[in-house]
Amino acid sequence: MPKRVLIVDDAVFMRNMIRDIFSSGGYEVVGEAAHGIEAIEKYRALKPDLTTMDIVMPYKSGIEATREIVKGDPKAVVVICSALGQESLVMEAIEAGAADFIVKPFRAEDVLAVVKKVLGETPKV
Repeated sequence: MPKRVLIVDDAVFMRNMIRDIFSSGGYEVVGEAAHGIEAIEKYRALKPDLTTMDIVMPYKSGIEATREIVKGDPKAVVVICSALGQESLVMEAIEAGAADFIVKPFRAEDVLAVVKKVLGETPKV
């Protein structure tokens, strides 16, 4: 059974790009959210295996949403998607409970490698 993914990004084109990466990688995209408040609601409703989270979004940032999701479900797996130059925000997101991060612009193979790692789908070296 494919792993279920929730994609959170305020840019439609980024959600589409991430959805294509996951679909081609054999994952099932079960939902999308455009901001942090919607991310929390969708996470609670869908209980995905993995959530990709943009950092800078309206209403509630990805860091705040990650913190709230992980507080409600300590087993939640959240991967932050950040732009270059957001290193301090990435560290804050990791401290908030994110499992890992991907830097935009990203390549499909990099995204899938990080996802496989955080989901425990690759052998530990």
